[in-house]
Amino acid sequence: MKRLPVIPTLVVALAVAAMIGLGLWQLLDRLPKKEAYLAQLAQNPAKPAVAFPRFPDDRLLFRRTSAMCLQPVGQRLAGAGAAGYRVIVACRTGAEGPGFAVQLGTTHDPRFHSDWRGGMVTGFVSHAPDARPLLATLFDHRPQDMLLVADRAPPGLAPNGKPDLSSVPNNHLSYAVQWFFFAAIAAVIYALAVSRRRSR
Repeated sequence: MKRLPVIPTLVVALAVAAMIGLGLWQLLDRLPKKEAYLAQLAQNPAKPAVAFPRFPDDRLLFRRTSAMCLQPVGQRLAGAGAAGYRVIVACRTGAEGPGFAVQLGTTHDPRFHSDWRGGMVTGFVSHAPDARPLLATLFDHRPQDMLLVADRAPPGLAPNGKPDLSSVPNNHLSYAVQWFFFAAIAAVIYALAVSRRRSR
């Protein structure tokens, strides 16, 4: 009986072990943490209102909030599925500071432009649309910018929806299954390759 090739076997074994380790990390570490985080977010709408955060803080998602928009300085549309487009306005809050973005409402008109002049805005904290490709987020770990979703829409816009917990992805179980599947496929392919080599 021929012996297994040492180096290829070691490489495959290490790769399979790494994939299994990643699967266990997703299943035993990432998944429980995400479930605890989602449980916190589910309670946030009922908590007292907070000032709109100056810097990203995912713990504040769905909290009631308010901010003063001294002057709108930009406007854009972002896809909103069946609702059409989200109308997002960049606001100036003073001579200095990061400002903030507010989602005024939704529209089905791809050319819509609001004449909203600013003022006090109330609503809840959400994530701003992220223009980074999904693959880029694997290597770029900058937090996603925050967005104030207004609870009252100006004339010409449909009102925004309520906080939606389903908008926060929880894919760690599927990630774990994928890593286990990759490990199994790698082991099967290597076993078939070794079997074919021996049969020769």
